Amino acid sequence: MDINRMQKTEYTHEIIMPNNDIPFKMFLFEGKDGNYIRNKHWHRSVEIFALFEGELEFFLNEASYPLSPGEFMLVNSNEVHSIHSPRKNMTVVLQIPLSTFERYYTDERFIYFTHSSKNQDEEVMRLIRDMYETYAGGQTGYEFKVQSQFYMLVYLLVSKYRETEVDEEMLKANRKLNKLSQITEYMKENYSQELPLAQVAEKFHYSPTYLSRMFQKYAKVNYKTYLDNLRLSHAYQDLMNTGYTIGMIAEINGFANSKAFSKVFQSRYGMLPSQFRKKQGEL
Repeated sequence: MDINRMQKTEYTHEIIMPNNDIPFKMFLFEGKDGNYIRNKHWHRSVEIFALFEGELEFFLNEASYPLSPGEFMLVNSNEVHSIHSPRKNMTVVLQIPLSTFERYYTDERFIYFTHSSKNQDEEVMRLIRDMYETYAGGQTGYEFKVQSQFYMLVYLLVSKYRETEVDEEMLKANRKLNKLSQITEYMKENYSQELPLAQVAEKFHYSPTYLSRMFQKYAKVNYKTYLDNLRLSHAYQDLMNTGYTIGMIAEINGFANSKAFSKVFQSRYGMLPSQFRKKQGEL
Protein backbone atom coordinates (compact mmCIF):
# COMPACT_ATOMS: atom_id res chain seq x y z
CA MET A 1 0.00 0.00 0.00
CA ASP A 2 1.54 3.36 -0.97
CA ILE A 3 0.88 6.66 0.76
CA ASN A 4 -1.45 7.96 -1.96
CA ARG A 5 -3.63 4.88 -1.64
CA MET A 6 -3.57 5.17 2.14
CA GLN A 7 -4.74 8.78 1.94
CA LYS A 8 -7.69 7.86 -0.26
CA THR A 9 -8.90 4.67 1.40
CA GLU A 10 -8.11 4.69 5.09
CA TYR A 11 -10.20 7.58 6.42
CA THR A 12 -12.87 5.26 7.79
CA HIS A 13 -10.43 2.66 9.10
CA GLU A 14 -9.75 3.87 12.60
CA ILE A 15 -7.17 1.80 14.42
CA ILE A 16 -6.86 2.16 18.18
CA MET A 17 -4.03 0.40 19.99
CA PRO A 18 -2.60 -1.07 22.10
CA ASN A 19 -4.53 -4.25 22.02
CA ASN A 20 -2.41 -6.99 23.51
CA ASP A 21 0.14 -6.95 20.74
CA ILE A 22 1.61 -3.41 20.60
CA PRO A 23 3.15 -1.37 23.47
CA PHE A 24 1.69 1.97 22.33
CA LYS A 25 -1.43 3.46 20.75
CA MET A 26 -1.89 4.34 17.09
CA PHE A 27 -5.05 5.66 15.48
CA LEU A 28 -6.42 8.14 12.98
CA PHE A 29 -6.96 11.59 14.48
CA GLU A 30 -10.52 12.02 15.75
CA GLY A 31 -10.78 15.36 13.91
CA LYS A 32 -10.20 13.66 10.54
CA ASP A 33 -13.51 14.95 9.13
CA GLY A 34 -12.63 18.60 9.77
CA ASN A 35 -14.55 21.40 11.51
CA TYR A 36 -13.07 20.13 14.75
CA ILE A 37 -11.35 21.78 17.70
CA ARG A 38 -9.63 19.92 20.53
CA ASN A 39 -9.21 22.32 23.38
CA LYS A 40 -6.34 22.79 25.80
CA HIS A 41 -5.35 19.58 27.52
CA TRP A 42 -2.30 17.61 28.59
CA HIS A 43 -1.38 14.04 29.50
CA ARG A 44 1.51 11.92 30.68
CA SER A 45 2.19 10.18 27.37
CA VAL A 46 4.29 11.51 24.49
CA GLU A 47 2.19 12.13 21.37
CA ILE A 48 3.15 12.41 17.72
CA PHE A 49 0.71 13.73 15.12
CA ALA A 50 1.90 12.82 11.61
CA LEU A 51 -0.02 14.73 8.92
CA PHE A 52 -0.22 13.03 5.51
CA GLU A 53 -3.05 15.03 3.97
CA GLY A 54 -4.98 18.20 4.78
CA GLU A 55 -3.89 20.65 7.45
CA LEU A 56 -3.75 21.03 11.23
CA GLU A 57 -2.85 23.89 13.52
CA PHE A 58 -1.31 23.20 16.92
CA PHE A 59 -1.07 25.54 19.86
CA LEU A 60 1.64 24.66 22.36
CA ASN A 61 2.10 26.93 25.35
CA GLU A 62 0.40 29.77 23.46
CA ALA A 63 2.61 29.39 20.33
CA SER A 64 1.04 28.42 16.99
CA TYR A 65 2.44 25.60 14.84
CA PRO A 66 0.64 25.09 11.50
CA LEU A 67 1.25 21.66 9.94
CA SER A 68 1.36 20.83 6.24
CA PRO A 69 1.38 17.34 4.66
CA GLY A 70 4.64 15.54 5.36
CA GLU A 71 5.14 17.24 8.74
CA PHE A 72 4.58 16.03 12.29
CA MET A 73 4.11 17.58 15.71
CA LEU A 74 5.67 16.02 18.80
CA VAL A 75 3.84 16.83 22.04
CA ASN A 76 5.75 16.25 25.24
CA SER A 77 4.36 14.79 28.43
CA ASN A 78 2.45 17.45 30.40
CA GLU A 79 2.72 19.94 27.55
CA VAL A 80 -0.49 21.97 27.31
CA HIS A 81 -1.77 21.87 23.75
CA SER A 82 -4.84 22.37 21.59
CA ILE A 83 -5.56 21.43 17.99
CA HIS A 84 -7.60 23.05 15.23
CA SER A 85 -8.66 20.82 12.35
CA PRO A 86 -10.54 23.04 9.86
CA ARG A 87 -10.80 20.53 7.01
CA LYS A 88 -10.71 16.82 6.33
CA ASN A 89 -7.27 15.36 6.98
CA MET A 90 -5.33 12.13 7.19
CA THR A 91 -3.34 12.26 10.43
CA VAL A 92 -1.86 9.25 12.20
CA VAL A 93 -1.51 9.73 15.97
CA LEU A 94 0.94 7.81 18.13
CA GLN A 95 0.65 7.86 21.91
CA ILE A 96 3.81 6.54 23.54
CA PRO A 97 3.80 5.72 27.29
CA LEU A 98 6.22 7.92 29.17
CA SER A 99 7.76 4.83 30.79
CA THR A 100 9.18 3.88 27.37
CA PHE A 101 11.85 6.54 27.92
CA GLU A 102 12.61 5.72 31.55
CA ARG A 103 16.34 5.13 31.02
CA TYR A 104 16.64 8.61 29.52
CA TYR A 105 14.84 10.66 32.16
CA THR A 106 16.49 13.80 33.46
CA ASP A 107 15.26 15.03 36.86
CA GLU A 108 11.91 14.10 38.41
CA ARG A 109 11.09 11.41 35.84
CA PHE A 110 11.18 14.05 33.13
CA ILE A 111 12.14 13.97 29.47
CA TYR A 112 11.72 16.67 26.86
CA PHE A 113 11.85 16.55 23.06
CA THR A 114 12.44 19.53 20.79
CA HIS A 115 9.85 20.90 18.37
CA SER A 116 12.53 22.14 16.00
CA SER A 117 12.79 20.46 12.60
CA LYS A 118 15.56 17.89 12.24
CA ASN A 119 17.23 16.15 9.34
CA GLN A 120 15.48 12.96 10.48
CA ASP A 121 11.93 14.36 10.05
CA GLU A 122 11.44 12.58 6.73
CA GLU A 123 12.57 9.28 8.23
CA VAL A 124 10.16 9.73 11.15
CA MET A 125 7.26 10.27 8.74
CA ARG A 126 8.27 7.20 6.70
CA LEU A 127 8.42 5.04 9.84
CA ILE A 128 4.98 6.16 11.03
CA ARG A 129 3.45 5.59 7.60
CA ASP A 130 4.98 2.09 7.42
CA MET A 131 3.87 1.25 10.96
CA TYR A 132 0.30 2.23 10.16
CA GLU A 133 0.22 0.32 6.87
CA THR A 134 1.81 -2.78 8.43
CA TYR A 135 -0.68 -2.87 11.28
CA ALA A 136 -3.63 -2.21 8.97
CA GLY A 137 -2.47 -5.06 6.71
CA GLY A 138 -2.44 -7.54 9.59
CA GLN A 139 -0.31 -10.08 7.77
CA THR A 140 1.54 -12.88 9.58
CA GLY A 141 4.16 -11.45 11.90
CA TYR A 142 2.87 -7.87 11.57
CA GLU A 143 3.28 -7.21 15.28
CA PHE A 144 7.01 -7.95 15.16
CA LYS A 145 7.55 -5.69 12.18
CA VAL A 146 5.55 -2.85 13.77
CA GLN A 147 7.51 -3.15 17.00
CA SER A 148 10.83 -3.10 15.15
CA GLN A 149 9.73 0.10 13.39
CA PHE A 150 8.48 1.54 16.68
CA TYR A 151 11.83 1.00 18.43
CA MET A 152 13.64 2.60 15.50
CA LEU A 153 11.36 5.60 16.02
CA VAL A 154 12.12 5.65 19.75
CA TYR A 155 15.83 5.48 18.94
CA LEU A 156 15.53 8.56 16.73
CA LEU A 157 13.61 10.41 19.44
CA VAL A 158 16.14 9.81 22.21
CA SER A 159 19.23 10.23 20.01
CA LYS A 160 18.19 13.13 17.76
CA TYR A 161 15.26 14.99 19.34
CA ARG A 162 15.86 14.78 23.10
CA GLU A 163 16.87 17.94 24.96
CA THR A 164 19.29 17.24 27.79
CA GLU A 165 19.15 20.73 29.31
CA VAL A 166 15.86 21.62 31.03
CA ASP A 167 15.29 24.63 33.26
CA GLU A 168 13.70 24.76 36.70
CA GLU A 169 10.58 26.55 35.44
CA MET A 170 9.89 23.67 33.06
CA LEU A 171 10.27 21.16 35.90
CA LYS A 172 7.99 23.23 38.13
CA ALA A 173 5.29 23.34 35.47
CA ASN A 174 5.61 19.58 35.07
CA ARG A 175 5.09 19.08 38.82
CA LYS A 176 2.02 21.32 38.90
CA LEU A 177 0.45 19.65 35.87
CA ASN A 178 0.98 16.26 37.48
CA LYS A 179 -1.07 17.52 40.43
CA LEU A 180 -3.68 19.06 38.16
CA SER A 181 -3.96 15.74 36.32
CA GLN A 182 -5.37 14.11 39.45
CA ILE A 183 -8.00 16.84 39.60
CA THR A 184 -8.90 16.71 35.91
CA GLU A 185 -9.22 12.91 36.09
CA TYR A 186 -11.83 13.44 38.79
CA MET A 187 -13.55 16.03 36.60
CA LYS A 188 -13.56 13.63 33.63
CA GLU A 189 -15.27 10.99 35.74
CA ASN A 190 -17.89 13.43 37.06
CA TYR A 191 -18.35 15.99 34.27
CA SER A 192 -22.09 15.26 34.03
CA GLN A 193 -22.58 16.35 37.66
CA GLU A 194 -22.43 19.81 39.17
CA LEU A 195 -18.77 20.61 39.77
CA PRO A 196 -18.41 24.05 41.35
CA LEU A 197 -14.83 25.18 41.83
CA ALA A 198 -15.20 25.37 45.61
CA GLN A 199 -16.36 21.75 45.84
CA VAL A 200 -13.49 20.40 43.74
CA ALA A 201 -10.96 22.57 45.57
CA GLU A 202 -12.15 21.28 48.93
CA LYS A 203 -11.94 17.66 47.78
CA PHE A 204 -8.27 18.09 46.88
CA HIS A 205 -7.45 20.28 49.91
CA TYR A 206 -6.88 23.53 48.06
CA SER A 207 -8.51 26.89 48.45
CA PRO A 208 -10.71 27.88 45.48
CA THR A 209 -8.43 30.85 44.80
CA TYR A 210 -5.28 28.70 44.70
CA LEU A 211 -6.85 26.06 42.45
CA SER A 212 -8.14 28.74 40.11
CA ARG A 213 -4.64 30.21 39.85
CA MET A 214 -3.14 26.76 39.17
CA PHE A 215 -5.44 26.24 36.22
CA GLN A 216 -4.77 29.70 34.82
CA LYS A 217 -0.99 29.64 35.24
CA TYR A 218 -0.13 26.04 34.36
CA ALA A 219 -3.04 24.77 32.27
CA LYS A 220 -3.33 28.15 30.49
CA VAL A 221 -7.11 28.05 30.87
CA ASN A 222 -9.50 28.95 33.67
CA TYR A 223 -11.43 26.31 35.60
CA LYS A 224 -14.86 27.04 34.12
CA THR A 225 -13.57 27.04 30.54
CA TYR A 226 -11.81 23.71 31.10
CA LEU A 227 -15.02 22.19 32.51
CA ASP A 228 -17.13 23.62 29.67
CA ASN A 229 -14.67 22.23 27.13
CA LEU A 230 -14.76 18.82 28.77
CA ARG A 231 -18.54 18.73 28.68
CA LEU A 232 -18.61 20.06 25.13
CA SER A 233 -16.34 17.28 23.86
CA HIS A 234 -18.87 14.69 25.05
CA ALA A 235 -21.85 16.73 23.84
CA TYR A 236 -20.26 17.04 20.40
CA GLN A 237 -20.10 13.25 20.09
CA ASP A 238 -23.74 12.92 21.17
CA LEU A 239 -24.74 15.55 18.63
CA MET A 240 -22.92 13.68 15.87
CA ASN A 241 -23.84 10.12 16.78
CA THR A 242 -27.24 10.10 18.50
CA GLY A 243 -30.75 11.35 17.88
CA TYR A 244 -31.02 12.94 21.32
CA THR A 245 -32.68 16.34 21.49
CA ILE A 246 -30.50 19.40 22.17
CA GLY A 247 -32.03 19.69 25.63
CA MET A 248 -31.30 16.05 26.43
CA ILE A 249 -27.69 16.38 25.24
CA ALA A 250 -27.25 19.45 27.43
CA GLU A 251 -28.69 17.68 30.48
CA ILE A 252 -26.73 14.42 30.26
CA ASN A 253 -23.46 16.29 29.77
CA GLY A 254 -23.74 18.58 32.77
CA PHE A 255 -24.86 21.85 31.19
CA ALA A 256 -27.38 23.85 33.19
CA ASN A 257 -29.81 23.89 30.25
CA SER A 258 -29.93 23.90 26.45
CA LYS A 259 -29.32 27.66 26.35
CA ALA A 260 -26.04 27.29 28.27
CA PHE A 261 -24.98 24.42 25.98
CA SER A 262 -25.87 26.38 22.85
CA LYS A 263 -23.88 29.40 24.03
CA VAL A 264 -20.70 27.37 24.59
CA PHE A 265 -21.19 25.43 21.34
CA GLN A 266 -21.74 28.57 19.27
CA SER A 267 -18.67 30.27 20.70
CA ARG A 268 -16.61 27.26 19.62
CA TYR A 269 -18.10 26.33 16.26
CA GLY A 270 -19.71 29.56 15.12
CA MET A 271 -23.21 28.10 14.89
CA LEU A 272 -25.94 26.71 17.11
CA PRO A 273 -26.04 22.94 17.81
CA SER A 274 -29.25 22.66 15.77
CA GLN A 275 -27.59 24.37 12.80
CA PHE A 276 -24.55 22.13 13.12
CA ARG A 277 -26.69 18.98 13.19
CA LYS A 278 -28.64 20.14 10.14
CA LYS A 279 -25.41 20.88 8.27
CA GLN A 280 -24.02 17.44 9.09
CA GLY A 281 -27.21 15.86 7.79
CA GLU A 282 -26.73 17.59 4.47
CA LEU A 283 -23.22 16.18 3.93
